[in-house]
Amino acid sequence: MMIENEMATSDVVLTLAADADEDARRLISDRLDAFNVEETGIADNQPLDVLVSDPVSGQCLGGLVGRTSLGVLFVNYVYLPESLRGQGLGGGRLLAIAESEACRRGCREALLFTMEIQAPGFYLKQGYREFGRIECQPAGNARVFLRKTLI
Repeated sequence: MMIENEMATSDVVLTLAADADEDARRLISDRLDAFNVEETGIADNQPLDVLVSDPVSGQCLGGLVGRTSLGVLFVNYVYLPESLRGQGLGGGRLLAIAESEACRRGCREALLFTMEIQAPGFYLKQGYREFGRIECQPAGNARVFLRKTLI
């Protein structure tokens, strides 16, 4: 859905988009990656996902979605269905697998954010340290920014 908020200049049109345009997002990401490679001489922005799948159907049930770049593991999302929580998958295995692979790729730090209503205590138990927070909605909630030294 495009929002009626376009601004035209002589050379471009700026459009506020309320829905994700996957092609536009991919173009922006790819071009930023190319710029970063030009500036650093290092091409290492790589996906790093750890998937949890049903052993019979092979269907993905949850997991960790992240990436490594310039020596940092970025953990974007961690999700497990309720039926798989509390079994050591999140911290005991998902994070350990991702962190181990990140170290193999030369990463020294891991970075993630969660919300107060999600699981900051869980990540603190896994060795992450809070380095910032931003209050957000609903009242009493906050985005919590965490980091962990890997090496």
